[in-house]
Amino acid sequence: MTTRSTATRISTASRSTAETSVDVSLDLDGSGRTEISTGLPFFDHMLDQLGRHGGFDLAIKAEGDLEVDSHHTVEDSAILLGQAFAEALGDKAGVRRFASGLYPLDEALVEVALDLSGRPFFVWNVELPQAVPLGTPPFDPSLAEHAMQSFAANAGITLHVTLKHGRNVHHIIEAAFKGLARCLRDAVRIEGEDIPSTKEVL
Repeated sequence: MTTRSTATRISTASRSTAETSVDVSLDLDGSGRTEISTGLPFFDHMLDQLGRHGGFDLAIKAEGDLEVDSHHTVEDSAILLGQAFAEALGDKAGVRRFASGLYPLDEALVEVALDLSGRPFFVWNVELPQAVPLGTPPFDPSLAEHAMQSFAANAGITLHVTLKHGRNVHHIIEAAFKGLARCLRDAVRIEGEDIPSTKEVL
């Protein structure tokens, strides 16, 4: 279930399945405060980047069947975050809509471009070097793609992520999450009153 405050761009969402239980709260006009707990320290670190660099107040609490795999926890957290993001945006009146940029982290350089289009589409041109899982319990680096895809699909955005340079898997994934955060921050910024579409709906 997802709910939105009509006065502000705030939403809360909850989801429980046989595999996971996830709660999310999101304030698009916050100050970058985060409280993240998924049981996967590396994934927590990436979600923290979204809140801090996006300028959002973000809380996520997830409990999942990590004894089986980290996939369910990552996927369901990203799904619910995407739903909360879409709900918080509302009708998108006045938002900038588009954002893009190049984002470095040491040797890694990632390009991110997005559109709050209402039409979910995801492109991931990121070939990760072979790497062992990150953190304990382990986070499979390949789940970074799945997390972003699940988020984009449920947030209703068009998202392109392209690796320009990089050798360190941690750096590549973190640059991608930071780039996503900064682009979301720019795209949701209010700079007018109208819905930025000739269709007058997004």
